[in-house]
Amino acid sequence: MKLSDIPLFQGIGEQETASLLDCLNAQKRSYQKGAVILSEGKATEHVGIVLDGMAMISYDDVWGNTSILGSISPGSTFAEAYACMPGQPLSVSVVAAEDTAVLFLNIRRITTSCAGACPFHARLMQNLLSVCAEKNLQLSKRIQHTSSKTIRGRLMSYFSECAKHSGRSSFLIPYNRQQLANYLGVDRSSLCNELSKMQRDGLIAYSGNLISLKNLRAGP
Repeated sequence: MKLSDIPLFQGIGEQETASLLDCLNAQKRSYQKGAVILSEGKATEHVGIVLDGMAMISYDDVWGNTSILGSISPGSTFAEAYACMPGQPLSVSVVAAEDTAVLFLNIRRITTSCAGACPFHARLMQNLLSVCAEKNLQLSKRIQHTSSKTIRGRLMSYFSECAKHSGRSSFLIPYNRQQLANYLGVDRSSLCNELSKMQRDGLIAYSGNLISLKNLRAGP
């Protein structure tokens, strides 16, 4: 994807972005599916941007249970909060869900004006603040989705958000069944059983990652 389409570089032209990346000493790295991009317990000074592929943010408890906290699609950033807190170890891991290309930016280069007084540093900082605010909203949404005591309630909450975001009753979700179960904090088998029941009840139809909501209320 074009760098100018990435939220972090919004409002900055392609030529200016190229110059800015040189100023920031940006580094591009590639990861194969399943590779760990950032490890829990380690600190980082870099903000990551997924250019191609998909990454997952996960958390492992002391019993070895894994929870998926979210996905990182092309154009999205990760680790910005940890990068802004020098020495703070990550409480999560970032893993490539498929072959993934990542652009890393050193946070100190972002927050400190360069010797050339690059005029786009201020806009970059504004964009970074907006990205952090968006991440907080995403976390709030996950808390909302997992507030229901039932698996059906959690699925309906998540599917409702997906439908509103896409503007359509049919949409693709970024998770496989195990990842979706981890994201919603439920057992995979129980989740699959509930999806089948919801389909039999005429609430949804699904094929792989394509979900279609049924029997929606008509608008006013």
